[in-house]
Amino acid sequence: MGTQQLDFVEFYRSAADECLRAVLVSVGDQDTARDLVDEAFARAWASWRSVSRHPAPKAWVVRTALNVRISRWRRHRREVLVPDPGRVADRIAANETSASLVDSRVMAALMQLPARQRQVVALRLLLDLDTARTAEVLGIAPGTVMAHLGRAMAALRHELQPELQQES
Repeated sequence: MGTQQLDFVEFYRSAADECLRAVLVSVGDQDTARDLVDEAFARAWASWRSVSRHPAPKAWVVRTALNVRISRWRRHRREVLVPDPGRVADRIAANETSASLVDSRVMAALMQLPARQRQVVALRLLLDLDTARTAEVLGIAPGTVMAHLGRAMAALRHELQPELQQES
């Protein structure tokens, strides 16, 4: 083993537990903290030449672990997970509490829309995001958001209108 490798191994042995504790206090979950610290140490090894000269290498590892957590969170929040429509309808039918959140007729009509239209409806109407923010979250142009919203509203109107007229 070279001197650089020995230095890193010694650093890892002396700092791993302390870094794990610091990250654990921040994230509150041991498995998540361990995963983040492992990733940070892997990055430290990849950049060991500069990390070893850092004034506080342990702080570098902890900050890197927390930055990894933030990056994962940002990636995750941008993902718009759309479950299988059949499974959603089954869950709503089986759970009266969920069914009360969205009228079952409206939910059934929403489930007939294409996924992107459902995403636009959810973000624009249910979360009340503006067109620009919806476009940013979905990674599409603002005009595309408006087109999807227009098509979705027309389809929902068409699907729900007969039922609304029968109630009158």
